[in-house]
Amino acid sequence: MPDVTARYDVPTTMRDGTVLRADVYQPAEGGPWPVLLTRLPYGKNTPLMLGAVDPTGLARKGFVVVIQDTRGRFASDGAWDPWTHEADDGYDTVRWAAALPGSNGSVGMFGQSYFGNTQWMAALSKPPELKAIAPRDTFSEPDDGLFARGGARELGIALPWSLQQGVDTILRRHAADPAALPSALQALIHDLDQAATSGYRELPAGRHPAFQRHGIPDIGYERSRQEPEWSAACRVAGRQAEVDLPSLHIGGWYDIFSQGTLDNFTATHAAGRPTTLIMGPWTHLNPGRQIGDVNFGMTASAELLGFRGRLADIQSTWLRKWLTPEATPSGPELPPVLLFVMGRNKWREEREWPLARAVDKQLFLRPDGALTLDSPQAGEGSDTYVYDPADPVPTTGGALLMTENFRPGPLDQATVEARPDVLAYTTEPLTEDLEVTGRIRAILHAATDAPTTDWVVRLCDVDTAGVSRNIVDGIVRSVTTPGEFTEHAVDLWSTSHVFLVGHRIRVHVTSSNFPRWDRNLNTRDFLDGGTDSHPARQEIAHDAVRPSRIVLPVVPTPAG
Repeated sequence: MPDVTARYDVPTTMRDGTVLRADVYQPAEGGPWPVLLTRLPYGKNTPLMLGAVDPTGLARKGFVVVIQDTRGRFASDGAWDPWTHEADDGYDTVRWAAALPGSNGSVGMFGQSYFGNTQWMAALSKPPELKAIAPRDTFSEPDDGLFARGGARELGIALPWSLQQGVDTILRRHAADPAALPSALQALIHDLDQAATSGYRELPAGRHPAFQRHGIPDIGYERSRQEPEWSAACRVAGRQAEVDLPSLHIGGWYDIFSQGTLDNFTATHAAGRPTTLIMGPWTHLNPGRQIGDVNFGMTASAELLGFRGRLADIQSTWLRKWLTPEATPSGPELPPVLLFVMGRNKWREEREWPLARAVDKQLFLRPDGALTLDSPQAGEGSDTYVYDPADPVPTTGGALLMTENFRPGPLDQATVEARPDVLAYTTEPLTEDLEVTGRIRAILHAATDAPTTDWVVRLCDVDTAGVSRNIVDGIVRSVTTPGEFTEHAVDLWSTSHVFLVGHRIRVHVTSSNFPRWDRNLNTRDFLDGGTDSHPARQEIAHDAVRPSRIVLPVVPTPAG
């Protein structure tokens, strides 16, 4: 393998005079080389980030690799203000990176999550040297998966993420006062350690006391409501067509930003841009075969990708195509869409997303916990339960990113389904396989005796042994007239899953999924940031006039 040279803390000055620093890896000889840039807030030379980015490996493949600490983080100067400066800083950094010694003048960006968003922000600012982006596990609309979901706060990610970023903030704040550092750092670490046991329960969740205690910025929920124009600093939704670049979108069905990845792909494809989508069964931090309680098989892993090769190699090959178009292509062409179909546990190539051949099929909630294709009849009534914010339904699996106490992915729902505040509706065993691929929604006709409350819907697969595991879920926060039935649409996001012969389809209806989403306290005071709470009596109708149901995009089985 060729030797690699590395230069550390290489400075570049942004337009306002702030100096950001990057580590630069490149082949020791030859060139010029295309540039791969990633900008992240997590420490450019921490072992975790070096393992995720693999700059030495990429440099050995013939790239100049630039890993930059974003503004106010680790080696870079300035104040840490999440999301705020990434467009301008991204533009300035791309232009600088393109002019580095050994560069061929073409820059591609890559990275996951926050440093997937830094790609979008740079691309939207249109530096001429940026030729392609490869965002992985990246949201589109911050109020649909980052700050909030269905109007409820994404507390599960907000608390630990903000506290973790606060560590560097505390270190920088007390750099000139080392005597004060230990106590300040210990206090923050204590709150981080206690997040799962007590921190998530602190109120008000919208302005979490832990952030006030330590003087650290949060992920952005409250600020986005006070300054709507600021939240546009990280919004991709509705702007993808402005990015006239090739894009490679990588996501996982159990990733917290799974729908954002799909939405970004859909928008770039609709705009006629060269774009590719890869969706595995993965979570945000685990692209392997074992996801939650389910082993999807070796080929599900990003190390094999159905014997197509390592995902990292596929990504670098795709980027090289756009950064050095004169180079000889290597390896097979990626299809426009590569999906992992769970249940059947196989990769499948497609030409589009969503699939035009998918047909919406409605399953109706019925009395006695039934779930049927037949619509309800007159007089079938409703089901009731009491939702108490003091005893919310615990988060058990799903597309989430939380403290380590809460595992993402498909998990056994027995404990959840044993609760009196969870309604469960189940089909008869299936007589043939049923593939659901696409975006799922539920329509609830619901009433509450509270001025505000939440409605949570979850889709599960019940296997032949009776084990129920979650597939997708969603939430909607409502403000309604107490006692009045209202129709609510709940977005469960998307999946690709086959319910096998003998399995049953199950739908949960409840009012909490805590602490992933903050608890609705069922009071008018709560709407203004108050902390008073009261139980609420909830009612779900399922009759001919008020047919509560779930809508599944079903892919017909090919003839023969």
